[in-house]
Amino acid sequence: MPTVRDIAKQTGVSIATVSRVLNNHPSVSSEVREKVMAVVNARRYVTTVGKRNTSIIAYVYTGESSLGSPFDMALLEGVNNALKDSNYNLMIVDLRRSRRNGETCSQMFQRLGIRGAVLRTTHGSKAVCQEIAEQGFPSVVVGDRHDDMQLPCIFSESRSASREAVEYLISLGHRRIAISVNVVEDSDHVDRLAGYRDAMSQHGLETDSQIIMRVPAHRKGGAQLIRRVVTAVDRPTAIYITDPMAAVGAMYEAQMMGLSIPDDLSIIGFDDTEIRHTALPTMTSVCQNATSLGMEAYRVLLNQMSQDKSISTNSPAAWLEIHDSTGQVAEKSSADLSK
Repeated sequence: MPTVRDIAKQTGVSIATVSRVLNNHPSVSSEVREKVMAVVNARRYVTTVGKRNTSIIAYVYTGESSLGSPFDMALLEGVNNALKDSNYNLMIVDLRRSRRNGETCSQMFQRLGIRGAVLRTTHGSKAVCQEIAEQGFPSVVVGDRHDDMQLPCIFSESRSASREAVEYLISLGHRRIAISVNVVEDSDHVDRLAGYRDAMSQHGLETDSQIIMRVPAHRKGGAQLIRRVVTAVDRPTAIYITDPMAAVGAMYEAQMMGLSIPDDLSIIGFDDTEIRHTALPTMTSVCQNATSLGMEAYRVLLNQMSQDKSISTNSPAAWLEIHDSTGQVAEKSSADLSK
């Protein structure tokens, strides 16, 4: 295990300077700071507390927190399950709140005693991931995919299953098919929208902007979605909702408004866990195992921390599971259904 003395010798600065860099002291120039932190990260140096090395894995929100979502809770369960036989502990970090003024991400991680980071991110916080990638701190991205960045990304490919889901609706006779995606954009939702477009285009069906909707990924967002669908002039007969809680909220609101699922409206949801089995009727869903994604993220991170360059990711694809919230298109007209 490298020491502060080793870092100082390799960078050609004093031990005191290395200490000041690690503690984000303002007297150190940015050039020296970058030089020292590059060696710190390359050597996998870990700050010590007393005589014991710190042993923390962080689940880091690089942007807005989504801690209450089923996806995040399942990811955390997966990471925590993977940690059971290790000496590491799990910490949840909000980077925007935890990072001090002028402090690099690597310095923040060192100060908090973090050995590696699982980065929960979206398109909006890509710059932070880019910074961490350039600093070389052991990290893995979940919740988004950055193909142009030297950071491993753990995700479940959902474009193919999304295309299959929409094609299934088409096979049931639906032609006016809507889709709902999250207001916060990430590669997962880009993929699901792309799968929807693939299927609609292949069958020569219209995908105008009125049936491509964005709502927040929670129950109220789903209720809002159904109110928009019901009041549409040319109402869809089916909808693919790409977030679990929005789908559950939509199903509840639809039935509260007197709609029968699937007779009046077919709904395909997305499920990270087992939520599809708690809805009535049981929800046809595109599914992924987010708990296994969390476990895979830790496996990849552990190899990064040990500097294993041969690491490869193993993220299973999403799949379509057909249940009771979808059916043959009703013979009623949209005008009849809106009465």
